[in-house]
Amino acid sequence: MASLREQSFKTWVAVYCLLLSVSDVKAQSDLPAGLFIEAYPDRISVVAGDPLAFHTSTTAAEYSLEIARVGAKREVVFQKSGIPGGGAHAIPENASANGCGWPVSFQMPVPAEWKSGYYSAVFKVTDGGGKFVGRNRRTAEMESFFIVRPSSFDKNVKILLQLATNTYNAYNNWGGSSLYAYHGRANLQGHRVSFQRPQGSLFPNWEQPFIAWAESNGYAIDYCANQDLEERPELLEHYSLVLSVGHDEYWSSGMRDRLEAYIAKGGNVAFFSGNTCCWQVRPEENGQALTCYKQSFNSDPLFKTNDHRLLSTTWSHHLVKRPENQLTGVGFLFGGYHKSHGQFMDGNGAYTVHRPDHWLFANTSLKSGDAFGGMHTIVGYECDGCELEWKDGKPFPTHRDGTPKSFEVLATCEAKWAPDDCEWYDQWEKGRVGAACLGVYTNTGTVFTCGSTDWAHGLRGGDAVVEQITRNVLAKLAP
Repeated sequence: MASLREQSFKTWVAVYCLLLSVSDVKAQSDLPAGLFIEAYPDRISVVAGDPLAFHTSTTAAEYSLEIARVGAKREVVFQKSGIPGGGAHAIPENASANGCGWPVSFQMPVPAEWKSGYYSAVFKVTDGGGKFVGRNRRTAEMESFFIVRPSSFDKNVKILLQLATNTYNAYNNWGGSSLYAYHGRANLQGHRVSFQRPQGSLFPNWEQPFIAWAESNGYAIDYCANQDLEERPELLEHYSLVLSVGHDEYWSSGMRDRLEAYIAKGGNVAFFSGNTCCWQVRPEENGQALTCYKQSFNSDPLFKTNDHRLLSTTWSHHLVKRPENQLTGVGFLFGGYHKSHGQFMDGNGAYTVHRPDHWLFANTSLKSGDAFGGMHTIVGYECDGCELEWKDGKPFPTHRDGTPKSFEVLATCEAKWAPDDCEWYDQWEKGRVGAACLGVYTNTGTVFTCGSTDWAHGLRGGDAVVEQITRNVLAKLAP
């Protein structure tokens, strides 16, 4: 039995520990709470006069907002501080697929003087830290985006660039899931992505350097989102040329229908892009979400039906029967990777010229067998090609893959799929080496394709040949 002295000592220790724990809790309660802000716009594409609404979740009582148009330079068009924060809101478990459902904290009409373009919205909060401790000046900010499409049409603006907003959304893993497993929660791949959540953007990678070059060189361009091709096809009537730039990977059936009809009526298209129109998506909730089952096409509810035209997998899949080659001239099945995904990592990133007398190469001094664009690896990341046969050292399409009869292959660079990307497809030829194919075809309208995501890197780097070819395309197709 413990002595009275021992019992008293144990009691004293217990009381002391209790006092320490109370003191620790009090010290912790003095620390400032976390500071954050998250936001997203009510819609991706707006026009002058539309209500532009932002949904936010923040721990701050108020925030500031700066909106800028990003083109040849960043032009701030709106600033406002002291906007009520509206509180912090829960993130739904299915936010990636179905959106956040947060309330609107700020709304304004889109001013008529805002030019068509890509707009960055930066949300910023600040405080002075804690009441007794942690008295630091703290800031937190996040960036979102939206596109202002033209509200009126100037006959001198002949070019429309539809930005790859579907692809931005497909790669956005905010909330835990995207249409990819490599950065998904628990490495799980989603099959539905919502625009109604804080958005990611791939705009700086490809479209921004193209736009910076074009606007700096005096080209007048209007802009829209991917979904505008489907929802607002009347836009196309006002332009001689429609552009796709960079990584324009995810297309709906409606987008293709409208653009193919535009070409058939004499409209021109330039695909300064690669991996273009690779996956078919189905818009849902009036365009606020996209569904794509990709490699798991047999999980798509449409797989069990007799009509697979809208099956959300590769456009080149034998069940869909609508290879992207029919639109772009090329496709990913006969392209692949160059200096990416472990494929041709020591490649030169350049095109080799095969038909230097074509109008595309005017004023470049290129000769057959010359390479161009390697300094800035304009052939890189993801590439599109077509099935080729070689005669007298020159490539010719076989047309078995859907490539139009009039398509001319003007330059190529080797490319190859990575095994973990392609072997799910039951008609894949293992070990096949493809090629990025740069070429042109005419079907009433004329279509140019560069067959690589990274063409704009040559413009950013000031490659004289890449610049001249780009000028030739724009001059020929938007005279």
